[in-house]
This record gives sequence, structure tokens and C-alpha cells, in this order.
Amino acid sequence: MVLDQAVENTPAGIDAFIANLRNLGGDPVIGLDVVGSFASFLEATLVTEGLRLVHTPGIAVNRAGQGFAAGERKSDPRDARTIAELVRTRDLRPISPDSETVIALRLKIGRRRDLVEDQTRRIARLRMLLCGVHPQLERAIDVTTKSSLILLSRYVTPEEIRQAGKRRIMAWLSRERRLQRSDVLVNCAIESARAQSLAVPGETAMAELIRELAMEALATKSNLARIDADIRKLLDEHPDGALIQSLPGMGIALTAEFIACIGNMERFPSADTLASAPVIRQSGLKKGWRRTFGGDKRLKRVFYLSAFCAVSIGDPISRAFYDRKRREGKHHTQALIALARRRVTVLWTMLQRRETFDPIYKAA
Repeated sequence: MVLDQAVENTPAGIDAFIANLRNLGGDPVIGLDVVGSFASFLEATLVTEGLRLVHTPGIAVNRAGQGFAAGERKSDPRDARTIAELVRTRDLRPISPDSETVIALRLKIGRRRDLVEDQTRRIARLRMLLCGVHPQLERAIDVTTKSSLILLSRYVTPEEIRQAGKRRIMAWLSRERRLQRSDVLVNCAIESARAQSLAVPGETAMAELIRELAMEALATKSNLARIDADIRKLLDEHPDGALIQSLPGMGIALTAEFIACIGNMERFPSADTLASAPVIRQSGLKKGWRRTFGGDKRLKRVFYLSAFCAVSIGDPISRAFYDRKRREGKHHTQALIALARRRVTVLWTMLQRRETFDPIYKAA
């Protein structure tokens, strides 16, 4: 052990650590098990100093640590030693600085993911409450639409809707411009209110909570629209934005997620490294394949969802490949995974050759 010390995540602490590294001489390589996030300052400082950085995935550190004595124990010094051994013995992916556009996309898409997850939970909670106090209205309207949320931000219970009447409800909805089919929504609400005469115990409190959730959902919709507009502008600035979107199934959100995950495409020398391809398992006469547990799970999700979208929108090439896999006996999910893997190769080739997707090209 040449150097063993804890480093404070402060400018002074990191500068002192770099000075100690310089005193050791040679060309040190630094392994980081966390990239970005709270390690952004450390990463930026080390890159600015011209030091070489490589990424040691957390799962690799965990598996390698089990090979040392008392492998079940875990501590920061032990993890540091494991990372040092991985850097010394393995060919790890280099960490290169990202452009301002990629960093902005990563932050925007992360925020968008948080908002979407919160919105999903919020809408599920709203539907559960509405089903308890006014079940026919919950079945008649789509609570994910803006017009329905505006309605529920004011009128919820059958009594409230009956007392307001069509004219007042229409006036409430007309406060927001460009609402489609608001008359159909109002008629459904009034019909549902007339069909229910029972007042559910606790409906006042439930209605108040529904109104609160509806207003929060409306605010989240506005925030998502603003973030989507920002992402669209960032993709216009990115050199690969239009190229990636030319592949059927790669919309704005998935393209932004893809760029945010990969950062610099030079990290992936082949399509296999980009896809974390299945690995072989052989013991005696038994031989088979299993999926790898490595790789970026968010990146795999992008490939899977893009394959699903391509089949859903009726892309003929994707649909033909999917149908062929189904005829071979694979179920729906297996066929989509196979399609996603094929699309990884296509996308990697597009980025290497700097060519947009061509459905006539034989390799497609």
C-alpha cells in the first residue's frame, strides 16, 4: 500500500490529495465507482488536473470484494482497495468530460423522470379516492387529461355537480383556453351526478383531498410541458439528436434519455459493449445463454421501450422482426428483447457512420 488516506470533498482536501499523487510520480489512473451526482466536483477537479479516470461499476466492486478474505465484510477502505485492484487488473471504461448540452439533458431528463413517477402515484391516489366518493364519474372521465383535472379541482361530489349545473361548470372550464370536448365532459359529469343520490360518509374530506391532488397534477403537467420544451431545444443543439430520432420508436424523451446515459459514445467500442450482450454459460455438456447483470439499467430500459414503441406505431421492419421471433416460439417479452438488441446494433452503426436510419438499407 503506497498511499492510504481519506479525502474531504472540498477544494482544499482534493488539492492536497492531488499533490500527494504528484509526489508519487508516474502516470496514476483513478477509479471511481460513482460518476456524476455528488461526485461531480471531484470528477471535474481530477479531469481539470489532467488525471486519467476510469469507471468501476458498483456491482463489479461488490463481486470482486467477495473474493478477498472475509469477503462478506464491507467498509470504505476495503472498497477502495477493491477498486484499486480492479483498476490495476482490468480494462475499464474511461471517464471523459461531458459537454454542457449532455449535462443539461441529464439533469432535465432526471427531473422529468421524478415528475412522471410522482404524477403516476398522484393520479393513482386520485382515482382511488374518486372511485370511493363518485365511482360512476371515475369510470366516465379520463383523470389524466387536463380538462378532467380542471373539473375535479372544483367539482367532485354528485351534490356539488348537481347544484352547479351545466352553465357554471362550463364557465369554470372555459377559464382555460383550448380545452377539447369540454361539453362532452360536462354532460358525463352531470349524468353521473344524477345517477347517484347517496352521500358517502367522509366525502367532504375526500373531495377536498381530490381537489388538492387535481391542482397538483395540473401544476405537474405544466412543469412537464416546460421541461419537454427545454429538452427539445437541447436536442436541436446536440449533434446526434436528429440522427438518433430518425430511428423509428426513438422519440424526444427516449433520445434524451439515451444521450444522458451514454454521454460520450467513444466509451463503447462495439455494439456489444453498448448493449451488455448476453453471456454464455457452459458446464460439462450443458451450454446456454443468460442475460448479463451488468450495464446501465436505464439504458436497457431505453432500448426496450423504443422497441415497444416501434412495434406499436407499426414500423414495418420492426414488426416483421417481432413477428418472426413470435413464430419461432418466443413470447411477447422475449421477442421485444430480441428486437431491442438488434436495434442497438443498428443505432450504434448509425452513430459510427454518422448516417440517419435508412429502411431500405440491407442491414436494417
